[in-house]
Formats: sequence, C-alpha cells, structure tokens
Amino acid sequence: MDCIFCRIATKKMRVAAVHETERTLVIKDINPQAPVHLLVLSKEHHANLLDCKDTGLLGEMLESVAEAAKKAGIAEKGFRTVINTNDEGGQTVYHLHIHVLAGRPLDNRLG
Repeated sequence: MDCIFCRIATKKMRVAAVHETERTLVIKDINPQAPVHLLVLSKEHHANLLDCKDTGLLGEMLESVAEAAKKAGIAEKGFRTVINTNDEGGQTVYHLHIHVLAGRPLDNRLG
C-alpha cells in the first residue's frame, strides 16, 4: 500500500504539523479550497469513515478539529468540517481524514 497520508502520519514524508496528538496529525491542505483549509489525519490507516469502527479515534479526531481551529484563530468566527467518503462523496485519498475549512463565508448549499 502506498498511501500518502500514511507516509505523512508516520513522518516518512515531512510536512509541518498544525496540531498533533498520539493518534492524529493536523496539516494544511496543499490544494486549499478556502483561505484556511486544514486536514485532520488519523495516524492509523482506515480507508474511510465506514472502515473505522474505533469511536475513540473518531472522537479524538473531532477534538483535534477543535484544537486546530483554536490554534488557527478560526474557532470564534466559525468553520466547516467535511468527511468525504468514497467516490460519489468526493473522496480522492483513501485514508480517513477530516477537512476543516474557514476564513471566508461558506455558502449553505450542499450539492
């Protein structure tokens, strides 16, 4: 398996961390869709949300969202979180991660 997020999470590929815990790593997205676009990665490989049965890990990932939002200065104004799952859900990297988008008003359209 050649997973780019596994290489980043295990530090085989160097990327500056915004926030890190024992089981998560938060980085800046290299193709930002908003002025602030962070990715919260699981350090364990799970292909997507459906593949992860570890509710403790999922909770820690959400805690990392909150901490990274505070560190990035976007917590007060607000942000959006997105978990893309499988092809029609827009997933392009098959490693569980959460997008955190902020820094401009985000519209309410879902489709």
